[in-house]
Amino acid sequence: MNDQTSILIIYTGGTIGMIKDQESGVLKPFNFENIYEQIPDLKQFSCNLNFHCFEPLVDSSNINPDAWIKIAEVIKENYENHDGFVILHGSDTMAYTASALSFMLENLNKPVILTGSQLPLGFLRTDGKDNLIAAIQIAAASEDETPLVPEVCIYFENELIRGNRAVKYNAENFNAFVSGNYPVLAEVGIYIKYNSEKIRKPNFKKLKIHKKLEPNVGLLKLFPGITENFFNAIINNTGTKALVMETFGSGNATTEKWFIDSMKKAIDSGLIVLNVTQCITGSVNQGQYETSIELEKIGVISGKDISTEAAITKLMFLMGKETDSKKLISLLSKSLRGELSN
Repeated sequence: MNDQTSILIIYTGGTIGMIKDQESGVLKPFNFENIYEQIPDLKQFSCNLNFHCFEPLVDSSNINPDAWIKIAEVIKENYENHDGFVILHGSDTMAYTASALSFMLENLNKPVILTGSQLPLGFLRTDGKDNLIAAIQIAAASEDETPLVPEVCIYFENELIRGNRAVKYNAENFNAFVSGNYPVLAEVGIYIKYNSEKIRKPNFKKLKIHKKLEPNVGLLKLFPGITENFFNAIINNTGTKALVMETFGSGNATTEKWFIDSMKKAIDSGLIVLNVTQCITGSVNQGQYETSIELEKIGVISGKDISTEAAITKLMFLMGKETDSKKLISLLSKSLRGELSN
């Protein structure tokens, strides 16, 4: 990190950017032009910090593909003039945004670090200050003029996680995210210890962004006692082009005849069905048990160890890009941005 290093901080909305109004006591977004007053420690950075705020700000519960496209456009517009990017984002949907950006930003050779907080910056015990400072340090870190982490990541509570491997699992503790199927990319304590072998390497190609995303993707979580009527209402929705199906354990589902017959009919009609596990850690292994053999036979695609967040956004990305269903299905089974274990 040096005086020539430039980091762009993109504030989309979310808890981290809130302060309490002294008169009303209501939380409201603070003006990032005054961020050095809010976080004086930022003055100690030797790199240049620039800011871009969404107008209007977006609560993370309202994040959608249009917001992902807007973020990608901001990154592309500022890509040549900055060495790294920090995105301040609400934690509830942060893993979806991180996953989507990992697919949309092809040939990414600079850090894009998403972070936020569980408590607003205006609170005395906020986790936001430490998260922001560490995220900036990581985004600015380089060796031999090459960024140490040239990929989309989430930084939260002393851990750097690959963005498309992250899952929010805790709504109350500061360590809100977990990477169940992939090692963390860095641990932050007195020193920042990078897990270099697990970090994606730059390819030094020109950045390309993908802005066409297919929104007609659905999510179905199986549960004991799921009825035929409910299942058919979901599976036969004519607007749905692809379905992420959260199954039990290593990819298992009921073997009821109505379930298999309805699923086969929908797949034969063109519906893409991607099988992911409901477990935070572990992988789909279709055919390991009798309860998943039939899924394999009728054309359900194994999601292997992909997270639900990455599965949904990968489908949106691929279906917006590929018209050939065979090629699309083949790409679903391959790791494009490190979202799958080989």
